[in-house]
Amino acid sequence: MPQQIWLMKSEPNEVSIDDVLAMPNQTVAWTGVRNYQARNFMMREMKLNDIVLFYHSSCPQPGIVGLAKVVSAAYPDETQFDPTSKYFDIKATAEKPRWFHVDVQITQKTRWIGLNELRNEPLLSGMRLLAKGNRLSITPVSVDEWRVIKHLLNKS
Repeated sequence: MPQQIWLMKSEPNEVSIDDVLAMPNQTVAWTGVRNYQARNFMMREMKLNDIVLFYHSSCPQPGIVGLAKVVSAAYPDETQFDPTSKYFDIKATAEKPRWFHVDVQITQKTRWIGLNELRNEPLLSGMRLLAKGNRLSITPVSVDEWRVIKHLLNKS
């Protein structure tokens, strides 16, 4: 199966690209996802070395800030079992975990491509990130959208 491309949102006040760059192997466990569709992307569709667009969200300047890759298969998110975590899930058990995640490794910090720049690119008009009402923290990116984003990344 060919490599897939994903856009993964992270709130920089929780985990920013700079935080991940300072972590061992520049790798982060993508914990805290509590949407079944986003979880299913990680569990069923993400593969090792899939490309990730690292996106800062819920901040004054949302946008793509880097590139990464998937470096693990999906495995249970430990935060679901921790009663002190805001991601605790009382219905989750070690025998029947409800939430899974992958590990993501930064491959490159890029120039910031803000939401307005993405919206102003006609070739990205169908991008799921830009769809009205889209709140998913993980979305697939088409090969054509990836080509446009690579072009944008190479602009000064």
